[in-house]
Amino acid sequence: MEYKEYKLKDITEINSENIDKNYDGKYINYLDTSNITNGKIDNLQYINIGDAPSRAKRIVKINDIIYSTVRPNLCHYGILRKLEKNMIVSTGFVVLRCKKEINPEYLYAYLTLSKITKQMQSIAETTTSTYPSIRPSDIGDLIIPIPSIELQNKISHILLSIELKLGLNNKINDNLQKLSSEVYKRWFIDFEFPNKDGKPYKHFDGKMINSELGEIPEDWKINVLGEFLNIKYGKNLPTSKITNVGYPVYGGNGVIGKYKEFLYKEPQILISCRGAASGKVIISEYNSFITNNSLILETERIKYFYIKELSLNKNYYGYTTGSAQPQITIDNIKNIKLLVPPESILKDFNNIVSKLESKCFKIKYENEKLTQLRDTLLPKLMNGEIDLDNIEIY
Repeated sequence: MEYKEYKLKDITEINSENIDKNYDGKYINYLDTSNITNGKIDNLQYINIGDAPSRAKRIVKINDIIYSTVRPNLCHYGILRKLEKNMIVSTGFVVLRCKKEINPEYLYAYLTLSKITKQMQSIAETTTSTYPSIRPSDIGDLIIPIPSIELQNKISHILLSIELKLGLNNKINDNLQKLSSEVYKRWFIDFEFPNKDGKPYKHFDGKMINSELGEIPEDWKINVLGEFLNIKYGKNLPTSKITNVGYPVYGGNGVIGKYKEFLYKEPQILISCRGAASGKVIISEYNSFITNNSLILETERIKYFYIKELSLNKNYYGYTTGSAQPQITIDNIKNIKLLVPPESILKDFNNIVSKLESKCFKIKYENEKLTQLRDTLLPKLMNGEIDLDNIEIY
């Protein structure tokens, strides 16, 4: 497999389009650097152009590659295989647009090699800025080995097949999560849980009583969060200590890196307690883990009712304090009043939702294996260790 070496700036356009005074969109779908990790977008902000942050400047097109300039080791990068209307990304990204004879999928695969991420992080750590960061010129000066377009296409096809399977699995998991939320709403908001005859409780004249939280079934109770769950603070772990090796570290939006130590050996309920994600509720999926800037609701066995009750309670986010840096403390939430259904109903709900969560876990495990396969194949394909000359791909 023959390669020619090019500087990245010679085979791509870098930050080629930005919003100016002639931009005619009234609203934008804005992507910030923290809302994409390893190619997965978790949030777009639909906002009036007049209310957009000053960083909302970069115009993007299909197949553009976006790469965060801050802390490259956190993998806030992706390739835009589809776009929302008027999609704009932060100036915290370098936007790369491939020129002719360069397959964007090939280039994206190369830029996400661990050796490149480490190289960019090393450069970032030499800067004197507030956060470890790279400049567009740092990534533009990268030397990229480029094979023929035919081989680029073959490599891209193999890797994209894995990516598409990962994406399909993620969609299945999203649907399973929506289904469990629908069951929760049906049982604990509409109060149509199965009565003793297996029929919807409220619809079949189940007795309701008044309470400080509104009408509830007659044998349900109200209690405060701190009475039935032990609430603790997670580790206040400096970001500089988060690496790519060790035990998973949970931040506000999930795993943000790894650390040499762990806090728990069993999954727990976590609530993000600082920053923009304050109030977000997640369940740790790893047995041994550590958590940064989170509250831990200790429980011997995960009860999915608590996950849904906390994460879907619209008033819950009102418990944050602080303007410059929103945060949630134990004192903020220990007296939150929640419904407490009878144990038999909790048990039945847990049995249903735990099966859905079990399916989610199996799919996530499959995705981990697919990711390992991709990460094993990627450098071998890029280094020419796998001969593709005689392989036909349709």
